[in-house]
Amino acid sequence: MTRSVSDFRTDAAIEAPHGASCACALHSRRLFTGLLMAGGVVASAPAWAQQGAQPDAAAEGLRRDVGKESKFTKLVPADQVEAAAAQQYAQMLQQAAQKRALAPDSHPQVQRLRFIAQRLIPHAQTWNERARQWRWEVNLLGSKDLNAFCMPGGKIAFYFGILSQLQLTDDEVAMIMGHEMAHALREHARERMGKTAATRVGASLLSSLLGLGNVGDAALSMGAQMLTLKFSREDETEADIVGLDIAARAGYDPASGVTLWQKMMAASKGAPPQFLSTHPAGETRIRDIEAKLPKVTPIYTRAGKPDKHFGPPAKPAAP
Repeated sequence: MTRSVSDFRTDAAIEAPHGASCACALHSRRLFTGLLMAGGVVASAPAWAQQGAQPDAAAEGLRRDVGKESKFTKLVPADQVEAAAAQQYAQMLQQAAQKRALAPDSHPQVQRLRFIAQRLIPHAQTWNERARQWRWEVNLLGSKDLNAFCMPGGKIAFYFGILSQLQLTDDEVAMIMGHEMAHALREHARERMGKTAATRVGASLLSSLLGLGNVGDAALSMGAQMLTLKFSREDETEADIVGLDIAARAGYDPASGVTLWQKMMAASKGAPPQFLSTHPAGETRIRDIEAKLPKVTPIYTRAGKPDKHFGPPAKPAAP
């Protein structure tokens, strides 16, 4: 059955009948992406994207700001982590659809998110070769929560609340999307799983199991952890750097990273939004982003700019 925009619940539809402590996929904090339009895969990058994806002096400077891959990352196979993420993501979409909380392809904000994603994805590949074979997906969930995420393998989701309550511009959406994509590209979830596996099994035993199925089984058994992972401050800083680079190359103003976190801080003055439970914000973070702007602004200046512009959904009425 074809769903219309009017069928999409943008309120607290996925809260009822669940409670705040529900552990289902829809309520888990750390998720990570609907197929780009109906079939989903970006087959080839347009000429502007291929040109923009080439490294230059400014990119090399940013790369020096990013640390080397953690030794724990290799303790669990990437393909099995991505398979577990895809399974969790599919479950989440199914639950959302049952609650009329999965936005249809025709929804203006879905089209907006997928347009921005199509511009960002070609520039993601320079940060992780595996991204060339990912089946990227971007979906919109009908929840008032302020949240967004990207699971391993390129599975992206935004909650309606973060778009409507913060009245995000396209540039600010690109900053969030680039940041979340960076977590997947830098394999932060895989690294966290590796650390957990090393703690549970023991590093010496893991070393003897590398290349065998046991570690892969451990990754699959920990698949549900991807929905609740909290990244470290180092992970968040790295995601900010990589996200700024990706968004700037796609033609989105990296300076909007500052206005985004200013909005997020303002929203946290009452009850902290869900997004901040896994994305700590503060003046220090804003200063860190400002310090990177001289390196990414030239990239943005040279980049081709979007030929379509969107706006946020109508702001919810005050209670």
